Amino acid sequence: MGSSSGPPTHHRRLRFSFSLGLPFASKSELSTSNSSHVLSSSAAAPAEVGPAPPVLPLHPLPRGAAPPEPPSLLRRRRAGEFVSRHGASPSGPSALSVADAAPRPRSTSVANGAVPALRPTRLGRGFRLAERSALRRDVVLRFVSGSDASVDFLPGFEDVRTISDIDYGLRELDHAVGQRHSIAPVVSYMKKFLGFHEFAEFTASDVGTADSGLNSSVLANNEETVLLPLNEPVHGTKRRSQIQTYLDHHGGPGVQHLALRSDDVIATVRKMKGVSGFGGFEFMEGPPPNYYEGVKRRAGDVLSEEQIRECQELGLLVDRDDQGVLVQIFTKPIGDRPTIFLEIIQRIGCMRKDDQGKEYQKGGCGGFGKGNFSELFKCIEEYEKTLEAKQQPTTVSA
Repeated sequence: MGSSSGPPTHHRRLRFSFSLGLPFASKSELSTSNSSHVLSSSAAAPAEVGPAPPVLPLHPLPRGAAPPEPPSLLRRRRAGEFVSRHGASPSGPSALSVADAAPRPRSTSVANGAVPALRPTRLGRGFRLAERSALRRDVVLRFVSGSDASVDFLPGFEDVRTISDIDYGLRELDHAVGQRHSIAPVVSYMKKFLGFHEFAEFTASDVGTADSGLNSSVLANNEETVLLPLNEPVHGTKRRSQIQTYLDHHGGPGVQHLALRSDDVIATVRKMKGVSGFGGFEFMEGPPPNYYEGVKRRAGDVLSEEQIRECQELGLLVDRDDQGVLVQIFTKPIGDRPTIFLEIIQRIGCMRKDDQGKEYQKGGCGGFGKGNFSELFKCIEEYEKTLEAKQQPTTVSA
């Protein structure tokens, strides 16, 4: 579950649903003092949360009693302050489902150094919410516990599903990428309080260009089903690092992009591009034609010639590690600043069987596009140049 703070306009909600092919699944209004809507595929439920005007309680309160304060996830004032500071942006990498987020003076995470951002909150119906500072004080990781088949999403939300054929094939959140000025302290901090390990590490020599670069570390849980990459800028290059551009425009650390997984990325991106001209999300320009000669060498035994042709047509990037293949593409920024964007991906290979014989895909199959970073950086650099050109002062002749 990812959350986005921004103006609670009907247009914004419709744009996310229309652009991603995700129908509305549930909503919460009077019960949480906020206008909150959930978009859902068959396996994921990213929630867009926005501030709304305060409302009166539905039932009379005892004399002198204040209306109950909604959970931090939905607080109107906090959401408004966040948007003012960072623009439309996720307020945290993710919400993690845990066995127990119950109030305790020293939970396991706090005992291992986590900084609480909100004291544990009872949401009702056996559900609990706790927050821990992650990338900064107001960019948090949320722990949610509770299970009740009669509850839609979270207590206070109601089912609004209708019969809909809108489905572009997006299935789940694969990973959320955080940006920091320096990642070493936060990697150490998050490894300790989450019990995660370093899944992968990249340096500027791996993923940069002659003009700019970054350093990156990917954290993962034991099963490697939860993936949290962290990036930092590299300084002293010809151009300012894209990570530094993000940090400047976002007003500090935050979530740079969310990677959404599809089982058929070619079909998904074709549908998403089909609505780009009608208010949908736009995509970064694809690599030059000679890039796909390398794709044939790298992944020609996994992707057919027709699939590689379609990848070239749509501008999809293809990479491979020693276990599987990754196909990916990135949107242009989707908010009101050149910060948050989306990655659409498909992972191919790495199939395993659990103890019950059920087949599943190993987390992080195909890697994180190490072989594509240079091409991606070039695309972003060209996009930034178009923004810089628009910001150049114009001379008006008398």
